[in-house]
Amino acid sequence: MIDTVGAFCPHGLVERQDRETGPLVGLSFGLKDLFDLAGTPTGAGNPDWLATHPVPDMSAPLAETLLAAGARLVGKTQTDEMAWSLNGENAHYGTPRNVAAPGRIPGGSSSGSAAATAAGLVDFAIGTDTGGSVRLPASYCGLYGLRPSHGRIPLLGAVPLAPSYDTAGWFARDPEMLARVGRVLLGETPPQPRPRRLLIAGDLFERAGRAVTEALHGALEGLRARFATVETITLVGEAAEDWRNAFRLIQSSEAWAAHGAWVTRVQPRFGPGVRERFEAARQLDADAVAAAVSLRRIVAADLRARLGADTILALPSAPGIAPRLATPEADLDEFRARALELLCPAGHAGLPQISLPLGQLDGCPLGLSLIAGPGRDETLLDLARETAG
Repeated sequence: MIDTVGAFCPHGLVERQDRETGPLVGLSFGLKDLFDLAGTPTGAGNPDWLATHPVPDMSAPLAETLLAAGARLVGKTQTDEMAWSLNGENAHYGTPRNVAAPGRIPGGSSSGSAAATAAGLVDFAIGTDTGGSVRLPASYCGLYGLRPSHGRIPLLGAVPLAPSYDTAGWFARDPEMLARVGRVLLGETPPQPRPRRLLIAGDLFERAGRAVTEALHGALEGLRARFATVETITLVGEAAEDWRNAFRLIQSSEAWAAHGAWVTRVQPRFGPGVRERFEAARQLDADAVAAAVSLRRIVAADLRARLGADTILALPSAPGIAPRLATPEADLDEFRARALELLCPAGHAGLPQISLPLGQLDGCPLGLSLIAGPGRDETLLDLARETAG
């Protein structure tokens, strides 16, 4: 494999295949450089992390599961530092190339996995999604990407960011491949009842803007025909900024709990954005975090009650197409804030969300997202195959 898009880590160019039988035989994959692989360093997107942590002698269970299913690992993929970004521009290792939108960012923090999949270097790739790092790169790179139900896939042997939000997700260029990987990672489960009700988050389409709404109109109309009942709702309303801020506070609190001691001891070199987020996390107000946790409980209960077992929620995956390379940091921060308003609901409630590459805007891909009730990951994979057919 020749890395034509800068998707793989120099310290993680390792090829491994443990079995020549299994449901994933013949398929290649990339593994985000947050997951341990025995005998290979884990870099977490930061050279100081790489230098201060031993080479693991055990692999993450997720990696072992894929290898046991016959998949062939071709290398570890680039990640934004500590997985704390949505852009994919790593100050130390560069920016993987987005072949679906040349001259634009691939999205982070699972940038390498998305770029490698979009470029056809692998059949599928593993990422993580805390605040949107599978869903947003999938939208930017024209891929199918699933953030599973929180806790559905073990994250042992992975560098954490915010454990109560962290999930392991994956990318593929077509829904059949996404589902094939899902059967291995999610396990064989009984068929799930077909959802009968579709909710359209009208307020989130409005917040994404007219251009995004028009670009996804055709896909949304096609989706409507598959449900017995369709209703446009106000999901967040005037509380969008409150939901986003609650996510920011809880994520920051958990990130500091996970890495604050290391940051204080090592004083690592962080790039723009990540540096400021860790500094802010150091100074969080405990009462503000507690209020955010309380709001999250209310949001989670509401979303889970709305969706239940037979309802799907549709919303944009992103507030626009991938920003251009070298976009000023202030503009990226504003776009990131708008994106988190679309991405944080599923995270707050621990729900599965899939991004479908069903839209185009200015010649670039744009994703439509579907959210289901907890544990209804397979329902989303089934709907992805239906909408592509």
